[in-house]
Amino acid sequence: MKKLIIAAVALCCATAIMVQAQDAAPKKAKHKMTPEQTQLMTEMVAKYDTNKDGKLDKTEKAAMSQEDKDAWAKAFPPQKKKKGGEEAAPAAAAPAADK
Repeated sequence: MKKLIIAAVALCCATAIMVQAQDAAPKKAKHKMTPEQTQLMTEMVAKYDTNKDGKLDKTEKAAMSQEDKDAWAKAFPPQKKKKGGEEAAPAAAAPAADK
């Protein structure tokens, strides 16, 4: 009986320690937009947000003019995704073989 009680107490203590450790973990900082990005976002949402939800979804972004798509890509470059702890290199960065 003592062994069961000791195991239960140990399990409760381990759970409490894990919960506190998760709460203390640093949270990822949210990226803050520059004033230029904020202005562009406001203009594009006002111009292309057809369902009036305050965001641009895939279909609304597809409806953008090429000039606006270029301005969007310049202001909001795509983020590199990390793969296995390392940054994934873009395919375009690979050196081309000379023929």
